[in-house]
Amino acid sequence: MKKYLLGLDVGTSSLKTAIIDQDGNLVAKSAMEYEPKALFPGWQEISAESIWKAVMGNLKAMIKEGDIDPSLIAGIGISCLCPGLVALGANGEVLQDPIIYSDRRSVEEAEMIKQAVGMDHLFYITANRCMSGAMSGTSMLWIKNHCPDIYEKTRYFGHINTMLGVMLTGKFAIDRSNASYTSMFDTRGKLEWSRELAEKIGIDFEKLPPLMDSDQVLGGLDNQEFIEMGIPAGTPVVIGGGDTACASLAAGIVKNGDVCESVGTTNVLTICVDQPNFSPSNINRCHVVKGTWIYQGAMSHAGGSLRWFKDTFCQDMIAEANRTGENVFDLMTRAASQTSAGANGVVFLPYMMGERSPVWDSDARGVFFGLSLNSTRSDMIRAVLEAAAYGTRQLKEIAEDLTGLSLKRFSSLGGGAKSELWSQIKADVIGVDLDILDMNDMAPVGAALLAGVGAGIFKDAVEASTHIEKKLYRRVVSSRVNDAVYKKRYETYIQLYPRLKELYQLSR
Repeated sequence: MKKYLLGLDVGTSSLKTAIIDQDGNLVAKSAMEYEPKALFPGWQEISAESIWKAVMGNLKAMIKEGDIDPSLIAGIGISCLCPGLVALGANGEVLQDPIIYSDRRSVEEAEMIKQAVGMDHLFYITANRCMSGAMSGTSMLWIKNHCPDIYEKTRYFGHINTMLGVMLTGKFAIDRSNASYTSMFDTRGKLEWSRELAEKIGIDFEKLPPLMDSDQVLGGLDNQEFIEMGIPAGTPVVIGGGDTACASLAAGIVKNGDVCESVGTTNVLTICVDQPNFSPSNINRCHVVKGTWIYQGAMSHAGGSLRWFKDTFCQDMIAEANRTGENVFDLMTRAASQTSAGANGVVFLPYMMGERSPVWDSDARGVFFGLSLNSTRSDMIRAVLEAAAYGTRQLKEIAEDLTGLSLKRFSSLGGGAKSELWSQIKADVIGVDLDILDMNDMAPVGAALLAGVGAGIFKDAVEASTHIEKKLYRRVVSSRVNDAVYKKRYETYIQLYPRLKELYQLSR
């Protein structure tokens, strides 16, 4: 009888789960949506209660619809958006719901950290810059400054996998791919917490949870709801890692020079390296594969901008999609295809709630540049699609300068990658061929693979990754037809932020 492995993935707007067998075959998957909550302007949290509700809803659906025998689940792994800062009490109780990467309440705390540590020294140790929400140390300090009662009651500050880990096993930990995004972890050196940084920032060192490898067993399952579903008590629970790191593992990004792009709410270009040489333009972290790191050029709101445009300006398309059963994003891209490359002069800057790489500016906001009386909604939709391509090209060029690699082709995965128009725009703008993989929602699969390592089914993460078929959905060949217009619009794109930076600060 084959054993099963369960992967949980907490995303920005939904929780996805997957069950694979010991040969890497996907046997069941499920997803449940929820909405991040914004108690005040600029705040972005996810309710811990809604996350757990989605976990249980997905698990029940998979067991029922997939005809899964839960007693055969041999390991559980956790993937999560990063960061998602949680304050946990001594008994694992959630004192503060997850504060996610797009939260902007801790702008002042980010400046405090920069002043207390120094930007160069902070980057030297952590391999990352500091920005409100994007590095969870800012959220920890905000809690200390604004909610001292919660701070005092906090046993550990963790990320979402810490929270789910304690819910499933009663034990606390965080993995190194998540710890890399805290401003208190030595990412390039000892791969341990930095007592120096914790002291300078003002966070009690004892409130940082134990560190574990991503494929390490946190503990045995002791959650009664899971056990009542038929999953054996004591089933190994692996701490897992950040969502893009887990998805990259499933996509085979496991050795130096491997590259992929993931397309969802965020658009992330991921490059695996075996030496800790970093650029401050990127987000840099330990990979879930031991002995490697990943550079991540993360555009926070590429897909999120398209969703925002749909909700704000495309109510008629939403109604048509509901009436005909078509996908509303297909209707949007169809409209975008009816206008010319370069969007008739419209260039979009997708910094809708600040941006991480490459600008690291929580004040930055979205811009439609070049609108005229001749501009149409189709031009604006296409400009949003092209913005993701311009941003990815910028990140690619940064990575090539740093690594010396010449990137001519890379894999692309995620639901947005399957858009024929969007993928062609990206291939043409970036100047690379794209291998669109038939792999959606791979983060929970990556978490399941890590569970397999912890459960002893796979030797290590690299071997585990070989069990997942990297099925090609479509190969998109870069065309040179629109080089001139895309070059011109790209130059506009990369000059917009530097010219607007001071205005963003004035409008704070």
